[in-house]
Amino acid sequence: MTENPFTICILYDAWHELEEEAPELPPESPKRGRKRREKSDREEITEALTKRGHTVIEHCLDGRRRSLKALAGIEADLVFNLTESYGGDDTKDLNIAAYLDLLHLPYTGSGPSGLLLAQDKAVAKRLFTFHGLRTPHFATVYQGRLQWSDDIHFPVIVKPKREDGSIGIEFSAVVGSIKELMERIDALHADLDSPVLIEEYIEGRELYVSVLGNETPTALPVVELDLSDLPVGTPRIAGTEVKWERGTDAYRKTKLRIPENLSEEMLAEIQETAVTAYRALEIRDYARADVRLTADGKIYLLEVNPNPWLHSTAEFALAAKQAGRDYGSLIEEIVDLAVSRYRGRTLTARPD
Repeated sequence: MTENPFTICILYDAWHELEEEAPELPPESPKRGRKRREKSDREEITEALTKRGHTVIEHCLDGRRRSLKALAGIEADLVFNLTESYGGDDTKDLNIAAYLDLLHLPYTGSGPSGLLLAQDKAVAKRLFTFHGLRTPHFATVYQGRLQWSDDIHFPVIVKPKREDGSIGIEFSAVVGSIKELMERIDALHADLDSPVLIEEYIEGRELYVSVLGNETPTALPVVELDLSDLPVGTPRIAGTEVKWERGTDAYRKTKLRIPENLSEEMLAEIQETAVTAYRALEIRDYARADVRLTADGKIYLLEVNPNPWLHSTAEFALAAKQAGRDYGSLIEEIVDLAVSRYRGRTLTARPD
């Protein structure tokens, strides 16, 4: 149990328009028994904080104005910010952070500036280049306006410029011709009405580097998404088929693991790359960098994700476990990092 327990509000998002009643399911067969439901990250975090003596309340931003008004009345020492969108719009997470700032509510994770810089993948990649980090050549396009960075060569991966969670990234995102490129751009514009990032596809290993801290951020052990068992001819990318479509071959044949065949020097270089990017994007408390490692040992930084998924089965928790932190300790450390940023003022003191 922590020596200084807090009242912590778990803030998460949903959207009212898409909420539907769950369909009625047939009764379970007594022979097979009931399958245990997997806890959500919110439930796991609530349980971890409660076990450490904190008082936990939950609040949902569901896309309606009244949920914003209710948040303004929350009495909590700290908000554990799990929001990824507002009203289904994934680009609005930075607005939620800004709203919390206006309310003088302390919260975990990155502020509006870090979320904005990381969210715009083209801006982030320019910052990576400025800081001497290798990132794939790219261009952006929206409604006929094309902005080039460097000459790029096929194959390329075509994805939304400002989405996360692999939204808009399927195996079909990797294209090898002008015709396929134009078709892919048109499809993304139609589906998401979003600027599109065209990025050189880098063949290599998919690595994740979790980072914790503020003044002296620390990289946790590297985690690999093993894509080697995907069918021949399938792009080795962490698309929606791999990340979210449970029950499919793509989901079943990929797994997270701790890489065992990388030298200490290479691991250290990959971790240093992640920490440099973390600082460049002004990220706070915790984040995850996504990296590609080519067969000839070149490191390509793809993106950095502030406030990544904290489920106990996710990359971040796996890296923390490898570093000797159990799940509860990881969650408590994120709380401590956030609290330390607000040190010097009373956490519950807010203007009326």
